[in-house]
Amino acid sequence: QVQLVESGGGLVQAGGSLRLSCAASGRTFSLNAWFRQAPGKDREFVAARSGGSTSYADSVKGRFTISRDNAKNTVYLQMNSLKPEDTAVYYCAARPTRTIVSQWMKEYEYDYWGQGTQVTVSS
Repeated sequence: QVQLVESGGGLVQAGGSLRLSCAASGRTFSLNAWFRQAPGKDREFVAARSGGSTSYADSVKGRFTISRDNAKNTVYLQMNSLKPEDTAVYYCAARPTRTIVSQWMKEYEYDYWGQGTQVTVSS
C-alpha cells in the first residue's frame, strides 16, 4: 500500500522557520511536490523536485527549499523567513513517472497525496 505521511507542521512566529517532512512507503517516485491550501482559497503549488531539478512558486522562491533523501524515501520542505500569508495546510504529492516541468504545478499530474499538515504563522 502506498502512503505519504507529512509531519513537521506547527505554529511559528513571522520570520521563523519550519521543516516539513513527507515520508513515502510502498514505492519510490520520480516527481515530488508540495502544495498548500489557505482557508477560503484553492490549493496552490508551492515547490517540486525531480532528480536534481526544482521549481518554486514565485511567492516562496528564495525562502523555501525542497529536498529529498532517497535512502529514507522522504521529501522535505525547509521554510525560512515565514510570513503570515504562508499559513495553510501543506500537502505533499508524488508521481511515479516524470513529466515536463511546465506540468509540475498541476494537481492532476500527481497520483498520490498526503493527509496534510497545518502550518500557522503568527504576526
